[in-house]
Amino acid sequence: MINNDVFIYVGVFVLVVVFITITSSLFIVEQQKVALIERLGKFSRISGAGLHFLTPFIEKVSGVISLRIKQLDVLVETKTQDNVFIDIMVSVQYKVLPNKVYEAFYTLDNAEKQIQSFVFDVVRARVPLIDLDDVFSKKDEIAISVKDELQEVMNNFGYNIIKTLVTDIKPDSRVKTAMNEINEAQRLRVASMERGEAEKILKVKQAEAEAESKILQGKGMAGQRRAIMDGLRESLDEFQKQIGDADPHDAMTLIMMAQYFDTIKDLGLHSNQNTILIPHSPGGMNDLFNQIRNSIITGNKMSDDMNSNTSEKKSTKKSTSASNFSKY
Repeated sequence: MINNDVFIYVGVFVLVVVFITITSSLFIVEQQKVALIERLGKFSRISGAGLHFLTPFIEKVSGVISLRIKQLDVLVETKTQDNVFIDIMVSVQYKVLPNKVYEAFYTLDNAEKQIQSFVFDVVRARVPLIDLDDVFSKKDEIAISVKDELQEVMNNFGYNIIKTLVTDIKPDSRVKTAMNEINEAQRLRVASMERGEAEKILKVKQAEAEAESKILQGKGMAGQRRAIMDGLRESLDEFQKQIGDADPHDAMTLIMMAQYFDTIKDLGLHSNQNTILIPHSPGGMNDLFNQIRNSIITGNKMSDDMNSNTSEKKSTKKSTSASNFSKY
């Protein structure tokens, strides 16, 4: 009876040990990952995605590497050529090459630190040769330089550099404030120039419009005056027909008086007029007419005197020539 119990206990123990051994020898590798298997401390094989079995007590999973793309953000503090300290954020996208999993796992102890060191080296060698203003415009060139340098080195270690990006450039806060003030001043200067040009164009257009308006006004006034003169002539002719022995001076005075009262009437009909009529009394019209008439008479007299003087000079010259000819 005792022997049977011992056999039962031993059998149960053996089954438990076998179960634990089998379950511990099974392992699963996820998608886009690979497992490195070592046998007695030496690399044996690489297992891809799926269910796998290890030789109990001889093999073990040394490590699991992801084949997905990773991103490493590196903040680099450096100085530009014009002695301005800036912080540059460089993002490196990389992945392990499927055919170089062994090199990626066993060659580098810490791949991220290695990549970070190369990024520091390239950025600090490239940026000090560029002015601050050019760093922003040449950030793509900096990113390409970082990628080329990393690709050449990291490819031997089993890593492929997918892309490098300069995602942020941060100058010192005081430098940033000064740059913003410079940009603001430049934009204000451009805005002032554009505003002045617009005002210039507006004034030119206004002057052109005023010139055209004055030309049209002049044509209108000329037509109006011709119409007035035609009307005055007709009125004077009609007045002389009705009164045959009338003096033309009296007729003209009467017509101008009528025009004067018509103007006074028009001014009274429009309360918003600010026109000043000179002279302001009916008697002044006669004085104005006399002044115009006297000016015309004086001008005609001066013209006649000049013509007579010219004739006398010509006759004197002719007589002198005749006397000189008779002497010979």
